Amino acid sequence: MGGHGRAAIEVDRLTAGYGATTVLHGIDLSVAPGEFIAILGSSGCGKTTLLRTIAGFQKSTSGAIRLFGQDVAGLPPEKRGVAMVFQSYALWPHMTVLGNMGYGLKLRGIAKDEIRRRVGALLAMLNLTGLEDRKVTDLSGGQRQRVALGRALAVDPALLLLDEPLSNLDAKVRLQLRYEIKALQKRLGFAAIHVTHDREEAMTMADRVVIMDGGRIAQVGPPEEIYHHPASPFVATFLGAENRIDLDAVPGPDGALRLQAPGMPEPAAWAGEAEAAPSPGPVVAYFREEAATLTAPDAAPGEAIVLPGVVATRAYPGGHYRYGVDAGGRHLTVKDAGYHELGTPVGVRLPLANLHFFPASPS
Repeated sequence: MGGHGRAAIEVDRLTAGYGATTVLHGIDLSVAPGEFIAILGSSGCGKTTLLRTIAGFQKSTSGAIRLFGQDVAGLPPEKRGVAMVFQSYALWPHMTVLGNMGYGLKLRGIAKDEIRRRVGALLAMLNLTGLEDRKVTDLSGGQRQRVALGRALAVDPALLLLDEPLSNLDAKVRLQLRYEIKALQKRLGFAAIHVTHDREEAMTMADRVVIMDGGRIAQVGPPEEIYHHPASPFVATFLGAENRIDLDAVPGPDGALRLQAPGMPEPAAWAGEAEAAPSPGPVVAYFREEAATLTAPDAAPGEAIVLPGVVATRAYPGGHYRYGVDAGGRHLTVKDAGYHELGTPVGVRLPLANLHFFPASPS
């Protein structure tokens, strides 16, 4: 298909919905040949609708879907050069592994020997060699999902769409298949769009992650970028920075910024890069539980915010403690290696570099 330099898929101002309900509100997304994209979002955000619209199972209401430069919005699914792997496997129960994996090739009129040869090569890649003549109903969940993957790849698609393909599998198999899908994709070089609600799955598999919220794209970027530089409070909290505190950013007499929280004895001095500093005025800071540590309530702040509080809850998930701290009317969760009794006065120490700042919205 198409020449070099073209996007494998370009979605341009795409809208789609069911009846009078609009689900996708103008989606723009470009995927390079051989790129692995994960679409991450909570249920109902439109990620599966986007996948189904690209595949052709759902009609778009406006906008374009271009595969290697060709607009496919009017084409049926089988004419798009796209293959889809479903959460439910969607295999033919009465057919063998070979029958299922060769199904798309048979429809295209490819000779039996050639089908057996192509499927054989895929079986070897998918660790299914020797299972050609097994009924799929006799396989484990992980094996069935490998067969579904093989069936999609047998037709040599330019783009593979994966709709939460691992969510029905147990944790160990899920990790193994994550690794195998990624390795196959690198080896065969197809572009992939993988829909998931599992943050770790998206972050570990994708070259770029698309975060969706309410039928719109909230942010797109490499995993490290969206994790360390979330574009909005929604993205920050969605990627685990669930603690929030209100601060005031005040320029000091020396021009340096100081950050002050209610109940904090003295402000913290901003010493990071100027362009990363919050703008003066009321700001909201978000942080992950591992970004904070516990210290003495009257510890000197330096380049950190120290909020005085009291230990309210303690849990031990393994390797560290997870504390709930009541700090000036806010309940914060903090990961810390040390043991503290409930009711102990502590300081929640937050290095400024670990905070994600956003302007406080006017109430």
